[in-house]
Amino acid sequence: QVQLVESGGGLVQPGGSLTLSCKASRSIFTFYVMAWYRQAPGKERELVALITLSGGTNYADSVKGRFTISRDNAKSKVYLQMNSLKPEDTAVYYCTARGTGTWGQGTQVTVSS
Repeated sequence: QVQLVESGGGLVQPGGSLTLSCKASRSIFTFYVMAWYRQAPGKERELVALITLSGGTNYADSVKGRFTISRDNAKSKVYLQMNSLKPEDTAVYYCTARGTGTWGQGTQVTVSS
């Protein structure tokens, strides 16, 4: 079993940037896909971005060109660089290792002036 801890959320103005981090309790080298999801109030959890072990990535259409996912297997970390943030990006962001059913506690991102 693996535990995941997200950090880096906060309050940011529209157009601003944040970088989220996800630290795993053990090596993520065995997890082929790591992903970030988000859940806004009253909405279902949705996929934001995923990254494969080989570095392949996929993004939700709403964040393409603004968000970048990366992973550092040696540090057991996954990152989400978020630029040009919009109010509609406001949500709790969660990290997961696909197939494990394990989620972190989430980190709140609020985009507001």
